[in-house]
Amino acid sequence: MIHHVIPLAASGLKIDWARMPTYNTIMSVAAGAGLLLVVALGRQLLTPGRVISPEGWVLAFGALGFTLVTTGLHMTLTWPLAGQGFPFDNIIFGEPALAFGVFLFAAAFYLWKRGAELNSADRIDRSARVAMPISVFVFGLGLACFGIAAAGWKYTLFAAPPEEPISGEFARWPILEASFMSGLYVLVGIGALLFPFVLRRPSSRLAPVTGVVWGLAGLAFLIFGGLNYFTHIGLIVNTM
Repeated sequence: MIHHVIPLAASGLKIDWARMPTYNTIMSVAAGAGLLLVVALGRQLLTPGRVISPEGWVLAFGALGFTLVTTGLHMTLTWPLAGQGFPFDNIIFGEPALAFGVFLFAAAFYLWKRGAELNSADRIDRSARVAMPISVFVFGLGLACFGIAAAGWKYTLFAAPPEEPISGEFARWPILEASFMSGLYVLVGIGALLFPFVLRRPSSRLAPVTGVVWGLAGLAFLIFGGLNYFTHIGLIVNTM
């Protein structure tokens, strides 16, 4: 128990973690994996002659969708988040996670029922027609991502406290982490805004651009979420 005394005594920030749900760790990992898999499936669809096994995609999208819907729905409906002064977390993390989870769930259901169409001769045009209506919502969420990014930069909402390991080392420069997280939302937003236009012209240069920005954002969310399993545990220990 001695090794806990020093960080607890040194910490000036105290949080009642019994009343503060914090699970944007698993949300970040799931969102990152989901973005990477969407890019991977899109690349397979655009590769001529590529045989796709829909069962695996159903399992993957279903598992990630369930994770994001359950955690995102709870965070979205818990207002403000545990009364601890973090109400913006409901908007920044909860609502986008919920929306993305619903997208993945819908994709899993469609692939479960109509997965054989992924290997049809006209699979690109067929997939584009199916996804076109939901692209309006995707476009709207792209605008939301830009709003979140702007708020993050203006109010430095993503700055870590000094009590958080690794990220807390940069607490004196809050704009750094704010810029990193806001940059990720900008990448996701760019892909979301381009998505409807990619569906109209799947063979255009917009498709690889969307794949790159979503791929980079997905990889960053995946790695950052995994790292947060250490940093958030450290923050909890240091602020109990």
